[in-house]
Amino acid sequence: MVKLLENTFRAVNIGLVNEVARMCRSLGVDVWEIIDAAATKPFGFMPFYPGPGLGGHCIPIDPLYLSWKARVHGFEPRFIDLATQVNSAMPRLVVSILVEVLNQHERSLKGSKILLIGVSYKPNVNDARESPAIEIIGELWKRGAKVGYHDSYVPALEVEGQSVQSCSLDDETVKAADCVLIVTDHSYIDYTRVVELAAAVIDTRNATCNVLQHREKITKL
Repeated sequence: MVKLLENTFRAVNIGLVNEVARMCRSLGVDVWEIIDAAATKPFGFMPFYPGPGLGGHCIPIDPLYLSWKARVHGFEPRFIDLATQVNSAMPRLVVSILVEVLNQHERSLKGSKILLIGVSYKPNVNDARESPAIEIIGELWKRGAKVGYHDSYVPALEVEGQSVQSCSLDDETVKAADCVLIVTDHSYIDYTRVVELAAAVIDTRNATCNVLQHREKITKL
């Protein structure tokens, strides 16, 4: 129960900040700046950050188990279920943002070349279990996009029964993409170079926060 509480605490707070991120998009403000400013308070606030969805073998799963167990004993865990709904919707939100960005460039998603950067569930690890990248790639396939990914930690990824191989992040690959989608913010990536070469960038992790040039190419979550 202690471990379930720990992971459910994280899932619920991530759900809250994911909802705030969607709210901030509607209001036209930068959720990352809001969180950073709130985190300057010396007590009473713990920063959590939005993203393209939950991943890993604990945080996406433990709240579901706790919710099921509660129902077995006649308790309706509405708070946990709401956070799960918000977090589960994030991969589809990322795809909808991608559609918006492509439309701004007078392109449709069908037939467009999309390059994902990072597919592990968190930075600098080789674990892709429950990674939101898997659902994002599957949704992009369904809509007719041509999808590639780069992740030195994950040389191959299983998506809907198919094995997808990581590609090189050379200049030609980045330039050839209609849009680059940053799903996991690995520290070895030169994001300044990516933004410089890419036609458009969608940053779901605030990985480009220190990129000073070509900011007009970047769309944040």
